[in-house]
Amino acid sequence: MTPHLGRFITPTALCLLLASCAQTGPPLPPSLELPKPPTDLRASRKGDHVTLSWSEPTLTTDRQSVRYLGPTLVCRSLEPEITTCGNFAAMIPAPSSLAAAPRKSRGTQSGLPRPAPETYTDTLPPAMQRQDPSVEVTYAVEALNRNARGAGLSNRVHVLAVMTLPPPGDLAAELTGDGVVLTWTSPGELDIPGIQHQYRIYRRDESSGKDAIAGEVPLGESGPAHFTDSAFEWEKTYLYRINAVSIVKRSDSEVQVEGDDTPPVRVIAHDVFPPSIPAGLQAAYSGEGQKPFIDLIWAPVTNADLAGYNVYRSDGSGPAVKLNSELVKSPSYRDNAVASGKTYTYSVSAVDVRGNESQRSEETSESVP
Repeated sequence: MTPHLGRFITPTALCLLLASCAQTGPPLPPSLELPKPPTDLRASRKGDHVTLSWSEPTLTTDRQSVRYLGPTLVCRSLEPEITTCGNFAAMIPAPSSLAAAPRKSRGTQSGLPRPAPETYTDTLPPAMQRQDPSVEVTYAVEALNRNARGAGLSNRVHVLAVMTLPPPGDLAAELTGDGVVLTWTSPGELDIPGIQHQYRIYRRDESSGKDAIAGEVPLGESGPAHFTDSAFEWEKTYLYRINAVSIVKRSDSEVQVEGDDTPPVRVIAHDVFPPSIPAGLQAAYSGEGQKPFIDLIWAPVTNADLAGYNVYRSDGSGPAVKLNSELVKSPSYRDNAVASGKTYTYSVSAVDVRGNESQRSEETSESVP
């Protein structure tokens, strides 16, 4: 019996068909492993230091995961645009774990590696600093592979090249009842067209580490300068520092560059300062047709931490005694415990929320007929 030919042809054709489906095109060349240039470069300047930050590349230019990283070039120029790095400002070596071995994935939900943040602080050379407010310094970075080849520069960022002033060298602080009084010596405002200057005072809560701007003061004339901070909280410890801010005004905006800070000055805000002494105390007798009494009034004390007043009385037969068992909340008091034929002498004091009591006011006297 002769075998049917179709029984052999069909499996053979199927094998050839499957083999042809596996061929998707010509083989791809090996990847050059060029990291994609960063697109999120940012820059901030303080004094002579420019802090750059960007995300480490996770993909190559052919959309493959970066397995190896080489160094990163930091590019800096006074030209408004950088096309090549040329004489780079710095070369940041790759982390040893990424230079010699494949990257270990720090996977995300999408399965791609999570970009690692990178930072570098550049010191701006004195030769690049200008008194011209229009000049800017341009920065870019270029990520290289392990063969020191790159795919181009990142996005460009710009910072002002304006010169910053040094901080005062004699900052001092004194705690008073009115607040923390800071003093220093100012060189006076500089005559630089397009640039103004002011001092910025920072207050840091030592316990929390949080900074707050306590105030700003123009340079003014040369000589002693001062600022009083009354917005702090008592019974805390603070660190104060000052820097000079260069302000460049443009047609539609204002750009500020802070200079370096003074060393911090530590202040323990322990309140041992009583409120102001009450003034204007007056006494008036009333009693016709009713039980006699003496009304007292005085000018209110305006201290923000005032808790109330104490009222003192003497009748000539002994020392003054306090009449109130609780603090008097308003600047007035009625003395109902008076007797006919006597003369009473009064004084009042002010007390703050921490129990500090002022000296007593000037005395005033009133007689009961």
